[in-house]
Amino acid sequence: MPRRERRAQLLESALQVFVAQGYHAAAMDDIAERAGVSKPVLYQHFPGKLDLYLALLDTSCDTIIDNCREALESTDDNKRRVEATMDVFYSYVAQDTGAFRLVFESDLTSEPAVREQVDRVTRECASLIAGVIEDDTGLPAEASRLLAVSLVGMAQVSARFWLTEAGGISRDDAGSLVAGLAWRGIGGYPRTDDARPDDH
Repeated sequence: MPRRERRAQLLESALQVFVAQGYHAAAMDDIAERAGVSKPVLYQHFPGKLDLYLALLDTSCDTIIDNCREALESTDDNKRRVEATMDVFYSYVAQDTGAFRLVFESDLTSEPAVREQVDRVTRECASLIAGVIEDDTGLPAEASRLLAVSLVGMAQVSARFWLTEAGGISRDDAGSLVAGLAWRGIGGYPRTDDARPDDH
């Protein structure tokens, strides 16, 4: 198997083990067995368990940030931007892989490299959203960033709560409910340009 394909296979197997067992309980033996390879093959690609975990975490964080960027760029209508961005988080936690647990429910946040990656999701998504808020409202950068972090926090926390505690509500309905709440808040900050009436 080509090296790149083997690496992808190992990462997929590692994700399954880490999601099922958590970082501390997972063993390299379990990951090698799940992938159908020997431990030496696994160590050829990843020097240790933390390296493997960080590689997965990096990919997972990139996915959320890239999806957030695409959602913001998908339309100029700010109400739809809020809906699309909220859907990023609800779609992500609903994935069958359970990859969101690595990012939002890691049992390794005491490790600085892990904490940095987890914080990166909030920081970079908020930075993208803050740029839109600042451009459209004329609010200072610090105020725009605080509002953006609040929106990201609302999306993350509510999506995780929905997955575990509010299973009677469909993903689309849950995302729409929270997007409506977010829009009623952020939509109250008027645009500084000649916005269309329906933008307020």
